Amino acid sequence: MELIILRHGEAGTRVPLPDRDSERALTVAGKREVEEVAASLRALKLEIDHIITSPLARSLETARVVAKELNMSKEVEAWDELKPEGDRSALYERLSKLKQESSVLVVGHEPYLSFLISDLISGNTRSRIVLKKAGMAKVAINSLTPKASGELRWLLTPRQLKKLS
Repeated sequence: MELIILRHGEAGTRVPLPDRDSERALTVAGKREVEEVAASLRALKLEIDHIITSPLARSLETARVVAKELNMSKEVEAWDELKPEGDRSALYERLSKLKQESSVLVVGHEPYLSFLISDLISGNTRSRIVLKKAGMAKVAINSLTPKASGELRWLLTPRQLKKLS
């Protein structure tokens, strides 16, 4: 399985109330940057079988922009496992139910995504991975159960991605 990991684009100002913070949408600049990153995905000719996202507004909006840019007919799936407080073990279990030859784009938040990458490539969350807003990584998954493991193929900033399109 190929796991392509995308951090949501720039969103509005953080709100101290958790239930209200989940409603923050992308800013105009954030949406534009995600559109440019999605165009880069198209230029890379990556075949995406599934787009899975955190249900929070900014991630859901990011995922929908990418799906539209890639002309994907499949619906974007919102998984609670990708929320900022989500359970990585539950995510691995759910991903393991997809076809092993799938290419899956996951959209979410920091520091969850950096911990996810670190856990997959090193077996712990202590590796220092920096995933910028609208930044992307690709991890080739070797195994999801009983122990998740993978190999980092690339880690790109939005600026690097934009140069590819």
